[in-house]
Amino acid sequence: MSMVRSSASTERLIDELRKLPGVGRKTAQRLAFHLLKVTREEALALSQAIVEAKERVRLCSICYGITEKDPCEICADRNRDSQTLCVVEEATDVLAFERTADFSGRYHVLGGSLSPLDGIGPEEIRVKELVERVGREGVGEVIIATNPNAEGEATALYIARLVKPLDVKVTRIARGLPVGSDIDLADEVTLSRALRGRTDY
Repeated sequence: MSMVRSSASTERLIDELRKLPGVGRKTAQRLAFHLLKVTREEALALSQAIVEAKERVRLCSICYGITEKDPCEICADRNRDSQTLCVVEEATDVLAFERTADFSGRYHVLGGSLSPLDGIGPEEIRVKELVERVGREGVGEVIIATNPNAEGEATALYIARLVKPLDVKVTRIARGLPVGSDIDLADEVTLSRALRGRTDY
């Protein structure tokens, strides 16, 4: 008995949706069939939003966060504490910390973490740019806020070794975050406590 397959265009849609992080075949299939049920206008609105975001959103030339204006709002804000720099892995982490309304410094987005097994070394993330920025901007404290997993810890240790000789205070956010979790999934209270309870590295 032959297996019934969906149309070629539906299969293509499923395959494209499977490329999204955390989306397996079943989830992609559910999303695809949901999109097929919505009106043409709703489907076009989604596709236009994706195209618009791809065309307008870019990386900030200072912190490497996502923005439509360069520099981004945070880097351009003169009221932010330029002496304190919070180093995060991804732009989504910036959004997570900003939700806490507890941090008034600036950010540096690495664009990932060290993972030798995946071929990600210091050259693949923005560590060099971080060191140059700390020296150029006269930063007083670098808060390392990488994820509390093996890759995040390795990245934090590597950064600390590079930045400490620049006569800068290096701290690590507290262990209020569960080991193996991602910062952008943490709630505001946990992140606030982690920031306030940071320790010298």
